[in-house]
Amino acid sequence: MADDQGNGGSHVRWARLRFALVGALLAAPPARGELKAALQALSQKQWRHPITNNLVTYGFSTIERWFYQARNERKDPVGVLRRRIRKDAGRMPSMEERVIQALATQYRQHRTWSYKLHYDNLRVLAEKLGLGPVPSYATVWRYMKAHGLLKRKRLGPRNGPGSPGVVRAEERLEEREVRSFEAEYVGGLFHSDFHSGSLRVLTLTAEWKTPVLLAVLDDRSRLCCHAQWYLDENGENYVHGLCQAFQKRGLPRAFMEDNGGPMIAAETQEGFGRLSIVPEQTLPYSPYQNAKQENFWAQVEGRLVAMCEGVTDLSLALLNEATQAWVEREYNRTVHSETHEEPLRRFLDDKNVLRPAPSSDELRVAFTMEIGRTQRRSDGTVTVDGVRFEVPSRYRHLERLRLRYARWDLSYVLLMDPRTDSILCRLYPLDKARNADGRRRIVAPIGPMSATPVPAAGMAPLLEKLMAEHAETGLPPAYLPKDDLPSTDDDPEDAR
Repeated sequence: MADDQGNGGSHVRWARLRFALVGALLAAPPARGELKAALQALSQKQWRHPITNNLVTYGFSTIERWFYQARNERKDPVGVLRRRIRKDAGRMPSMEERVIQALATQYRQHRTWSYKLHYDNLRVLAEKLGLGPVPSYATVWRYMKAHGLLKRKRLGPRNGPGSPGVVRAEERLEEREVRSFEAEYVGGLFHSDFHSGSLRVLTLTAEWKTPVLLAVLDDRSRLCCHAQWYLDENGENYVHGLCQAFQKRGLPRAFMEDNGGPMIAAETQEGFGRLSIVPEQTLPYSPYQNAKQENFWAQVEGRLVAMCEGVTDLSLALLNEATQAWVEREYNRTVHSETHEEPLRRFLDDKNVLRPAPSSDELRVAFTMEIGRTQRRSDGTVTVDGVRFEVPSRYRHLERLRLRYARWDLSYVLLMDPRTDSILCRLYPLDKARNADGRRRIVAPIGPMSATPVPAAGMAPLLEKLMAEHAETGLPPAYLPKDDLPSTDDDPEDAR
């Protein structure tokens, strides 16, 4: 008999062996009265054990039972020869109910413990509370595996119950299934993330620092749109890398990122809105949602960083130059294990929904935050992050101003029209030294109603009207004159 080891589970191998013994009798049934002799001949032969692969023999009655089982089954003769499943399979009678309840409670409190740690603590707890005997470690381990009490990765801090985000992430893993996904079109979804490298670089200030790598990947093709190392993980560097990725490959329809500070910054989110990109944040403490980035980091560390280990005076510029060469010449041109295509070839040949990227100036304006400020009428200035900016005199009539700027670049502050979202002008910082020369520009009129002031001529028309209406009533003035009596030159005695 051929070696059947490894072909299916033990139940399948047992069924195939048994059918191999009696199959010849089913294919060529012996004549009347010759069945007993045929079964005795089979019982005298040696067969390979389906599990141990040793030579064994089987008794006459055993082979006879197998023969009649297979002959009486029309639909699945091999299946009927499978070994029967025990009635108590999976029940583990050695695990008493009180021990099971204690184990379940302990698992809910400590899901990140190892199986051995659960077992050791369960033994102590059972002895302390008198729960009864605890079976062997192998039994407890099999019970936990069979009932889904699996070891979980730590999501939050080691001490304490964890933040509300950690609790929600653990509940989500418990209640929701995790599935891989892929965008249908190239440019339908980009990924981005920062990765802390394992190499240090020598800076121009003679300091050794560990840089971080920003990478932007296309979900459909796995193409690396842009990758660059920075000394800090902040909003300025994040926008700097995103703009390069967009200008290299085009604008995507959606963008997935984590909940880091640079990703949720106002400049980033408002920039996505102005570029008509749907931002998709991964859920807190759920790095598996951005697993394509994690796979890319493994290749960066395993190949790119490994090839730079021998450089003793590695600089940030040299590391970035090597990264661009590795990304464009190796990673983007190597067949991906999941898509079975080169990322660059799939990016170029597959259907895409990319849009043309704006210019550098348009991207600079897009990734800014918008704020409101009140203009100081005394000198026509506004204050942004502690810096005063001059407002052109033609906008001196505006009380509330809408400004747009990036917090890392106060040299580029824009005055916006809130109705059309168009740029009115650029504001410049207040230059007190220059203003001290005493020269001032002539203030231009704001509109047709803004004219040179002239002296008032007589009483206002409204007041004249009110006085005339009051005189028409015939009533005396409703006050007693005192200091405003009419003057006279006559002698008081004559008046008497």
